[in-house]
Amino acid sequence: MATRTETRSGTVWTRITDNPQPAIIWAGVAAVLLLLQAGALLQFVGTLLVDFIQAVPGGFQATLAASFTEAAGESPTLLSRETIPNQGYYDGSGYQGTFFGLSPAMAWAVRAALIYLYAAAWTYWAWIAYDWYREYYRAADWTPRDDVVDRLRSHVWGIFGFVVVFMFVTMAIFAPALGPTTVEQNLKNPYGHTTKYWDGQSVQETTVGAANVASQSVGSESSNVGPMSYDDFGRFHPFGTLPTGKDLFTFIAAGSRISLIIGLLSVGLSAGVAVTLALLSAYYKGAVDLGLVLVSDSVMGMPQLLLLIMLTVVLGGTWIGKLYSGAFVLALIFAGTGWPYLWRSLRGPALQVSERQWVDAAKSFGQSPGSIMRKHMLPYITGYLLIYGSMTLGGAIIAIAGLSFLGLGVDPPTPEWGRAVNAGQDYVETASWHISLVPGLLITLVVTGFNALGDGIRDAIDPESDSAAGEAGGRGGGA
Repeated sequence: MATRTETRSGTVWTRITDNPQPAIIWAGVAAVLLLLQAGALLQFVGTLLVDFIQAVPGGFQATLAASFTEAAGESPTLLSRETIPNQGYYDGSGYQGTFFGLSPAMAWAVRAALIYLYAAAWTYWAWIAYDWYREYYRAADWTPRDDVVDRLRSHVWGIFGFVVVFMFVTMAIFAPALGPTTVEQNLKNPYGHTTKYWDGQSVQETTVGAANVASQSVGSESSNVGPMSYDDFGRFHPFGTLPTGKDLFTFIAAGSRISLIIGLLSVGLSAGVAVTLALLSAYYKGAVDLGLVLVSDSVMGMPQLLLLIMLTVVLGGTWIGKLYSGAFVLALIFAGTGWPYLWRSLRGPALQVSERQWVDAAKSFGQSPGSIMRKHMLPYITGYLLIYGSMTLGGAIIAIAGLSFLGLGVDPPTPEWGRAVNAGQDYVETASWHISLVPGLLITLVVTGFNALGDGIRDAIDPESDSAAGEAGGRGGGA
């Protein structure tokens, strides 16, 4: 492969055509990785699109939803529960229906480990793309971004946050395959599915609903299925069961999607509004900036909880209130009431860059305000957007869990972490302590991870910041 010094002139596309080998190799490996799990990735996107189609008024949505779901189900998926099954039964001599006759626990562990290895391979290959771009296709030998990346790579606290966020996002994307059972079988329609088990003498069959009733965790030693244990029907439960007898891990994995989707959507909408208004206030200043300050103060003064209750009731019966079990409404409310906090965080850096010489030079050359804000101001505040956006996302996740705990989150019976904490609050000091503790610890860990990642990005961008200036921060930031 040719080195960068041989291909540093012209546009990026020109440099790729002059030295196509690295790009072809990377694209080929990426295509193979994508094909291995095309079905799972398509189903993840499909669940969002199908829910939207079904909620939109009209008579065409049912056909489109059915067609998309069927196409997603027929797409190839290597690391699926069909390829590596864990839902089998013991017949007196060995396990039947599981991956290579392994126990349900081992078969599930193999599938979960391979899924996370697959996600790690994608993460590594994404890094290779950036590394090869710097090596072969970037025109400059060095940019300030190189120092930022190097500091972030050696930031221990930031790397911890990245690992936690990686684990959480992977769980959300591959939730159907990660669960020891499916949402449809165990949570939504348990009496419409059956399970086989060994009763000590012969193989018996019963409905999943009946098995759930007999596997409830309700506090006593005799009525409890704890973490990493089997129930009386030979079903493995990594996190134990709920008071209803349903699998807690499946509930949490499905709930991670809800938390991630609401968080990303709310932060994305807030970021769009905040960035636009920050650039406008910094460029025009004066009356525009003062007006936005007054508007943001007014929005921040609104009671968010009261607004949430009111809009949930008003929009609950409409098609927009049915989108993804009410998650879309929550995201809109979080975005509508949260943008002032993000705007205030970006306003200062935007005001700083508006006073720089290159902005004045762009004005003197007659560039339009939109072009100046997009080309000369936006790149400067992008780093700050990543910092505060990651921290805001962690706050959104804990807010979603808190609302679900109070019964104000997504519509039941859709799984959500806060609802699991609420279900187990009466059993905290009993043998069924896991019902509240496990999701509570995961909420704390995920929020801490997003905050840690934000801290790492901040210290990498600004090694002279307060957190990076201290002895511990300096070591973590690699400054």
